[in-house]
Amino acid sequence: MAAPFVIRQATVVNENQQFLADIYVENGKIKKIVSGKDPALDKNIEVISARGLYLLPGVIDDQVHFREPGLEYKADIFTESRAAVAGGITSYMEMPNTRPPVLTQKLLEEKYALAAEKSLANYSFYMGTSNDNLKEVLKTDPSRVCGIKIFMGSSTGNMLVDEEKTLEALFSEVPMLMATHCEDEAIIRKNYSAYYKKYGPDGAPWLHPKIRSAEACLRSSEKAARLARKYGSRLHILHLSTAAETALFDNHIPLKEKKITAEVCVHHLWFSDKDYAEKGNRMKWNPAVKTEADRDGLLQAVLENRIDVIATDHAPHTKEEKQRPYFKAPSGGPMVQHALPAMLELVKQKKISLEKVVEKMCHHPAILFRIKNRGFIRPGYAADLVLVDLNAPWEVNSSNILYKCRWSPLEGTRLHAQVISTFVNGNRVYHQGEINENIRGERLLFSTD
Repeated sequence: MAAPFVIRQATVVNENQQFLADIYVENGKIKKIVSGKDPALDKNIEVISARGLYLLPGVIDDQVHFREPGLEYKADIFTESRAAVAGGITSYMEMPNTRPPVLTQKLLEEKYALAAEKSLANYSFYMGTSNDNLKEVLKTDPSRVCGIKIFMGSSTGNMLVDEEKTLEALFSEVPMLMATHCEDEAIIRKNYSAYYKKYGPDGAPWLHPKIRSAEACLRSSEKAARLARKYGSRLHILHLSTAAETALFDNHIPLKEKKITAEVCVHHLWFSDKDYAEKGNRMKWNPAVKTEADRDGLLQAVLENRIDVIATDHAPHTKEEKQRPYFKAPSGGPMVQHALPAMLELVKQKKISLEKVVEKMCHHPAILFRIKNRGFIRPGYAADLVLVDLNAPWEVNSSNILYKCRWSPLEGTRLHAQVISTFVNGNRVYHQGEINENIRGERLLFSTD
């Protein structure tokens, strides 16, 4: 355990407030918060000067694909958690579409063992679903596992759940949070067939939002919401990509009381279909990035609290895979290192407040998933913290990208906010480009009250 220290005179951003304070950390937890200017200090404590910097709770990313086991040539738990802490992400929840897919409790616990050995950030893993593993799903411990993942649209890993009786059983019997990938498979297949017939090998990335269309997303999200209301399920719809979908969600109920919630990813708030011409397959994601009106509608839904969480859907592939022709290139891209700086760029553009970014990336994931003692700067909570400089311009380029795949859809982008230090359980794991690779995160725990 790290020695006690104080983060001195930071501008703390927490629970919709900004204030100058000293944050005392001991035994991996926040011991006390002393507001105001220059309080007296114990001379025996390490002092980390934070004048001019902003202190945020560590980001909690509720959707990543770190590719281990089975796809380590793309990424692995060590490399991607390393990139995550460099981007201010201190906790993550990882998806089950690895090789083999996580469809048994044994395979799930094997991933936890890998993370205990390799992860620089705190971690949790979703239990996967298929058309025939309900008994295994129902064994999942909600106090130690973040949720159940249901692919209602096919994506990397081929874990599509498309049998009606299976969906009915999952929504009626699973007591814990279910996170869904919502795209209507029949609509996608019909669109794919039509556009492949028309363009064949000459198909280009701009076709992606036409094939994985707004209709496909809305139809599937409507179905998931309908099932959740029918059975009173806890449903969390991941990576909304259309403005139309946001009307499915309530913004009059406190988050603690919501049973149907939504997430949006940074790339759907950043890009639009106009960017396919430049970015090509590097911005080929499932669901597809759609129109400017969709992008703006998603951001408005964040501001109105119809969308509860901002995440990454970090899903790396190699450069070679992304350079294939459109119809053969996989979907997904890396984002954990750049998600927070990108959102802080939207703050600079006055599209969203700093307090709202903290709410959606730190506080709300903790509330929604009922994570114990994380997501806020409070005495007694884990010292998962990130110091940022809002006025430290830099450019994303090959020399500073940490992903194993060594590329980013944001390459060439100039950002104005920079992560200076990241603390995981009171350990400074990242500081100004240097990473303490000996630090290991902890397994996230969840309240079941």
